[in-house]
Amino acid sequence: MSCFTAHTGEKVCLDKGLVVLYVYPKDNTPGCTVEAQEFNQLLPEFERLGVKVVGLSKDSLESHKRFAQKLGLRFPLISSEDLIKELGAWGKKAFGREGTIRSTFVFKDGQLIQSWKNVRARGHAQKVLEWVREWTSSH
Repeated sequence: MSCFTAHTGEKVCLDKGLVVLYVYPKDNTPGCTVEAQEFNQLLPEFERLGVKVVGLSKDSLESHKRFAQKLGLRFPLISSEDLIKELGAWGKKAFGREGTIRSTFVFKDGQLIQSWKNVRARGHAQKVLEWVREWTSSH
């Protein structure tokens, strides 16, 4: 795991500083839209804590670009099915199909320090922020 190209063209490195990487199934779907909007709304609070928020799905960067523009997202979206699988966020879903399992990972200088798997979209960004607040106040 290292650096990826975001929908904006910028390089996003997951091994520098505190990074919240949230993994979502698909751009422009109801749950993923809610989750993206909530992370976007809380972005200033994450930034005050020195945290970079990054979204990850297997959608193309072009799809990410349209999704980000539509919602006014102010954080980078990256695309890597390999990273999703490496993180263990790929597996069996409803009706026996395989796909992305909504998950979130927090890294400190590339080391995984917290993860949530198979989460509900609504309210999850707030839970992550609360965990990060607690963690940063004790480290």
